[in-house]
Amino acid sequence: MAERESARLAAVILAAGAGRRFAEQSGGRKLLAPFEGRPLVAGALDAAFGSPARRVLLVTGGDLELAAIARDHARALGREDDLDIVVAARAAEGMGASLGAAVAALSPEIEAVLVFLGDMPRVPAGLAQALLDALTPGFDAAAPRFAGRRGHPVLFGGACFAALRGLSGDVGAREVLASIGERLALIDSPDAGVLFDVDRPQDLA
Repeated sequence: MAERESARLAAVILAAGAGRRFAEQSGGRKLLAPFEGRPLVAGALDAAFGSPARRVLLVTGGDLELAAIARDHARALGREDDLDIVVAARAAEGMGASLGAAVAALSPEIEAVLVFLGDMPRVPAGLAQALLDALTPGFDAAAPRFAGRRGHPVLFGGACFAALRGLSGDVGAREVLASIGERLALIDSPDAGVLFDVDRPQDLA
């Protein structure tokens, strides 16, 4: 899928998690916590809007403040009309339920989806296009790899949509990726940002 076909690509940001470990240690809400002078979720929003995807879906558990921050961010980028807020009714079950809700909300013309995590603020620029370039015939998904570890975001082709829509609980997409086997293209990244996430307050430093 070339960059000019971005109308058929969507970006999803999973931001419905409760962040319990972070909250227990800090008393605050993780994705709204300040990171490098702005809310943590801003990094994922920048990565998603900086990708070739024309539409960005932010998946929440109904957090109005988070949705407002995302809308303000999109407005500042001139992309307000390209943002959809998806409320995952079963978000409390875990990441799998949130991802399933996001894929179920995709427009019929979407052929591939980039899945970002809201607590990963350092996804390198240009990575999304590299993943798109790797989604050639014979591959159903693509993901970055750093130092032998698979990272994020993950790009899923349409062949994965049915399995993603059926996700539930907190399994996320691990089972889907495991079922793909050799049809998963792994792209070596020189940037550890594909692994960096925020779990604890000290990770914000």
